[in-house]
Amino acid sequence: MKTISYSVGIITVVVVLLVAFIGNRLFVIVPVGHVAVATFFGKPQPDHFPEGMHVPVNPLYDWTFFDTRAKTLKESAAVPSQDQLKTQIDVSVQYHIDGNKAVRILQQTGTAEKAIEIHLKPKLRSLLREQGKTIKNAEDFFTDKTQALLQGTLQESLSDFLSDKGIVVTEVLIRDINLPASLQQQIEQKKETEQKVQKEKAELLRKETEAQQIVVQAMAERSAAEQEAERRKLLADAQAYEIEKFNEALTGNPAYIQIKALEALKAISKDSSSKIYFLNGDSPNPLPLMHIGETAK
Repeated sequence: MKTISYSVGIITVVVVLLVAFIGNRLFVIVPVGHVAVATFFGKPQPDHFPEGMHVPVNPLYDWTFFDTRAKTLKESAAVPSQDQLKTQIDVSVQYHIDGNKAVRILQQTGTAEKAIEIHLKPKLRSLLREQGKTIKNAEDFFTDKTQALLQGTLQESLSDFLSDKGIVVTEVLIRDINLPASLQQQIEQKKETEQKVQKEKAELLRKETEAQQIVVQAMAERSAAEQEAERRKLLADAQAYEIEKFNEALTGNPAYIQIKALEALKAISKDSSSKIYFLNGDSPNPLPLMHIGETAK
């Protein structure tokens, strides 16, 4: 009797555990930003399961989850150009897994991570090397035109190659470009030479400007001197003309001298220190004679 009770207890525990195990497998919860692929004894089901809770499901399903959120792959590669120099280029690829192709990814590579390792990374390196062959000189990688062309070509080529493999490429960005050390040294020397030339040009321009200012100043001083000479000449001409007219007045009009003499006498008479003055009456042009009558002391 005890043996029968013990057996029933064991069977009950097994049944409870079995029900609990099967019950937990009757539903599946797919996290946000994910899809799930179910396999039944190794065979994947044709349709993926989107995010959310799904019930009921076959308890014998095995589940593989795929993260479909946006991700960034950072890759570096030594890219040779036509001048046989290798330039280190750092690239970022923004992508996400296409949930509608999750079943194909599981069949081809097993997981999304393996799909990136098998498809995206090798293709990116290959495309970088191929594009490098179209660049004539390594330093051309620094031009905006070359970088824009490189990014656009990489994005288009990767998208075409990876679309049916369940990887969607949204953008390709060049993060950094490192030229070979020898070329970097040449570029630095070239920059130093250009800076020296620019400095010399600036100094030459400064000297030319100063020389022009000196010429302008000299011309201004010359013009001022010429104007001063002209002014002096006009003044001298005016004075000569005045003297000439005065002499003509003296020669042609003796009464003019007498009038001036009388005006002088009148002015002298106002001086308190003036003495007795006489006129030379025998002269045709009599002038005042000052202090003639003064008695010696």
